[in-house]
Amino acid sequence: MNAYTKTEIKKLRKKRQRLKKKLRCRFCPHGCDKSPRPVFVDYKDLKTLRTMIDREGNMLARRKTGNCAKFQRAVREAILRARYVGLLPYVAEE
Repeated sequence: MNAYTKTEIKKLRKKRQRLKKKLRCRFCPHGCDKSPRPVFVDYKDLKTLRTMIDREGNMLARRKTGNCAKFQRAVREAILRARYVGLLPYVAEE
C-alpha cells in the first residue's frame, strides 16, 4: 500500500475539486423555474448542437452537458430535426 505525504494528498484533493466542476444549464438564464414556454432549442444552431454530441455522433447525457431535463429534451428534438434535414450526420465520418 502506497503511503502519500501530506503535500501529495493536498495535490490529489485539489485535482479532484478541479475535475468536479458544477455544470449549469446553458439555456436557462436564471434557473429552470423562469425558463420561457414553450422550451425551444434551434435546430439550425449547429455550433451549439455539436457541443451536445460526441465524436461518434451520440448525444451526450445530462451529466456531461449540464443541461436541465426540460432543455435536454429540447436538445434531443433539435438534434433529431437537424439529422433529418441533413445538417448533422447520424454516424461519425471516418
